[in-house]
Amino acid sequence: MRALNIAATGMAAQETNVDVISNNIANMNTIGYKRQEANFEDLLYEDVKRPGAQSSDTGTVIPTGIQIGAGVQTSSVYRVTLQGSLTNTGNQLDLAVNGAGYFQVLLPSGEYAYTRAGNFSLNDVGTLVTSDGYPVYPQITIPQTATQVSISKSGQVQVTLPGQAATSQVGQLQLANFANPAGLEATGSNLFMVSGASGPAVTGAPASSGFGTVQQGFTEASNVDSVTEISNLIIAQRAYEMNSKVITTADQMLQSTNQMKS
Repeated sequence: MRALNIAATGMAAQETNVDVISNNIANMNTIGYKRQEANFEDLLYEDVKRPGAQSSDTGTVIPTGIQIGAGVQTSSVYRVTLQGSLTNTGNQLDLAVNGAGYFQVLLPSGEYAYTRAGNFSLNDVGTLVTSDGYPVYPQITIPQTATQVSISKSGQVQVTLPGQAATSQVGQLQLANFANPAGLEATGSNLFMVSGASGPAVTGAPASSGFGTVQQGFTEASNVDSVTEISNLIIAQRAYEMNSKVITTADQMLQSTNQMKS
């Protein structure tokens, strides 16, 4: 009986769906997190009667045929890159990208990673770094004597120094964008890496064509909506229960068949 295997694939698919939903809910308060969605596709079909096959010597054809499906499988887990809401933190080193683009981060390996999490700090030498201590690229160093840091929407970093009326520019932020941001490879710690699906990074100054602006004193919240996730969780649970019911029903039918033979 095919139903046993078909229902088993349905249960496995909904387990994956629940895994994705639970990860979204767990990261509701993760800065810059982008929610994910599980997508599914049907498996191969067995052609008992192939549609369009000739059914007689006079040339008549089967209009619809009989095709029995083999179940379902997960086709992809898609990352939804919609903008999250901006949260005012009051911290002059917190930054949010309002629009397209990612902050660039230089890893200890010399590779570049990309993030939407702009909860930055200064290290022991005044370099702007992530929460893991990785420097933001291009590297920006704030003088220890600076009394105020001002970052414009276009990414210009200026500081106010004691005894100086005018501000001094100490750096320029750059953003990176991709042909397919959903294709970036997540590595944890709010970081992404380039993949063959994302395309190469295209860099530019904030507020320039194709890039968003930088908002100082804000961070980007996750784009997870709790109501949507709970609704999706209930739907996944019901689908799992229905597939398990199919297995129970198929088992009862097989028992009836065995009893007839005995």
